[in-house]
Amino acid sequence: MKISFRKKKLAKIFNQERLLVKEYGKENGRVIMRRMDVLKAALNLEQVPRIKPERLHELKGDRKGEFAVDLKHPFRLILIPDCEDIPRNKDGGIDLQSITSIIIKGVEDYH
Repeated sequence: MKISFRKKKLAKIFNQERLLVKEYGKENGRVIMRRMDVLKAALNLEQVPRIKPERLHELKGDRKGEFAVDLKHPFRLILIPDCEDIPRNKDGGIDLQSITSIIIKGVEDYH
């Protein structure tokens, strides 16, 4: 899957293990690297596991259209589809198989 970043600073941090660990701590830095490996290996969002440890899930409310992947609790890796119009299934749900490009927004504790 194609992955880009919302901010250049975030791309720089995510592309260097040392900066990831400095920014998010040793344990979360390593978890982020593993999650990024899973995202890079997937051909589309459908292939990202919806069970732990990754647990891809769509967010609700004012964050509708965003997705999160679990990190070390309570943190989540936030991402959005990189497309003008989010592809939909006939039932109105998001067609995860059609999403082949994402934008990483950041790491958050939105709880």
